Amino acid sequence: MRRKQTSKSKINEPSQRQLRVGEQIRHILSETLQRGHFSNTLLLNHSNTITISEVRPSPDLKYATAYIIPLGGGGDNLQETLDALNAESRVFQKDIGTSLSTKFTPRIKFVEDDSFANAAHIENILRDIHSKDR
Repeated sequence: MRRKQTSKSKINEPSQRQLRVGEQIRHILSETLQRGHFSNTLLLNHSNTITISEVRPSPDLKYATAYIIPLGGGGDNLQETLDALNAESRVFQKDIGTSLSTKFTPRIKFVEDDSFANAAHIENILRDIHSKDR
């Protein structure tokens, strides 16, 4: 009996189910932010300046990490916003539980999405290298 060989990168990739559930959760979180039924005044005032770029569920779908990007000048108080979102996670949990048909309702943790900042940093490095070659 031959074993099917998998590459290391394939092991760390999310499954199709994880991707699908992550996208569903992202939509639910966005709708919850738009409705704005929060007790935290920071979220009430700034929920329209928060974009959820991606949600990555764990393989067992019990936990999910939501990556957020502040729009406009919302980056000034990003840590306060993250703290407020994580404190109000029960509101998001409730909406996910009623909208998502999975065995478990994933617990959400909000973190900063730094992928755009990293991409800009790499682009600046490449631009500097290119300008030094001239």
